[in-house]
Amino acid sequence: MNIVYFTHSLRSCWNHGNAHFLRGVLRELQALGHRVRALEPDRNWSLDNLLADAGEAGLAAFRDAYPDLRPEPYAPDADPAALVDGADLVIVHEWNEPALVAALGARRKRGAPFRLLFHDTHHRAVSAPAEMQAFDLSGYDGVLAFGETLSAVYRAWGWAGRVWTWHEAADTRLFHPPAIEVERDGVVWIGNWGDGERTAELERFLFAPVQAAGMALDVYGVRYPDEAKTTLARHGARYHGWAPNARAPAIFAQHLATVHVPRRYYATILPGIPTIRVFEALACGIPLISAPWHDAEGLFRPGTDFLIARSGDDVAAHLRQLRDDPKFARELTTAGLATIHARHTCAHRAHELLATAAQLDLPTRNAA
Repeated sequence: MNIVYFTHSLRSCWNHGNAHFLRGVLRELQALGHRVRALEPDRNWSLDNLLADAGEAGLAAFRDAYPDLRPEPYAPDADPAALVDGADLVIVHEWNEPALVAALGARRKRGAPFRLLFHDTHHRAVSAPAEMQAFDLSGYDGVLAFGETLSAVYRAWGWAGRVWTWHEAADTRLFHPPAIEVERDGVVWIGNWGDGERTAELERFLFAPVQAAGMALDVYGVRYPDEAKTTLARHGARYHGWAPNARAPAIFAQHLATVHVPRRYYATILPGIPTIRVFEALACGIPLISAPWHDAEGLFRPGTDFLIARSGDDVAAHLRQLRDDPKFARELTTAGLATIHARHTCAHRAHELLATAAQLDLPTRNAA
């Protein structure tokens, strides 16, 4: 099968977490023998920010980790019809221009033979529904939503029978425990400050309890305003700025634990949607503590795969236990890793996509 995926960027993961999953799942589809083309605008917001932050060197980690992925940049005036010529399945991520989304849908309505899916991996359907409903999806065959609660939103919008829940997952070719363990120390948090969606939660469930536990905290991410950096300094945390996602496994391997602090919409209106870091951390075998988050779909085994904290005091207590009881920590990471390998790898998601394609009457054998 010939698959074309329109992403905001595959090259850049600067404040663009969806790139993590897409890199892994597209590589798995290639490994299954399918022809995959990843298309992205030659200039895009994430890439522009990465280059401003780290220069061309910032792309090295992606190129080294994914030599088999060769995203194709296209110019603003490119003809969408030419870009999808010969495709069997076309998938368009929601972080694309409405004009492109509409043009591809119009081509499908005029009889183009490919199947066309819209891929939504954000909370805008509930936080900014007017923005999402402005997309012209009338020519689309269906929607891929990264959580069941998001799928329910699309069903309410008239997509019943044409929306598939397609969770993110860990790229276990890259995200796995270290081959050789090194001495671990302190706590790490890899995440972007964002738009004020979890400012209070970060202080309550991360900065203050790590300090209370007497442990060091390393923070990686972007879009940290001065007040955020001041907060980090007040709690004794070390801020390192942006790190390419391909380096995350090595960063995890140096630390005793990490913490998941869900954005507010995923803890309230869209429960059950874990961010990509939950999958990646468990795949790397680092103990994970989560702030309150309802696993509405039963993706994991809370309390077995990771620890749940209802308060900052809970976080501090969990951290002390992980530090002082290595056997407990090993049991936790072994359980989490088993769940990832059983259910949540990019290979699983590649097969799920092929099952969806079969429902759309596409041949799911490989391109050869």
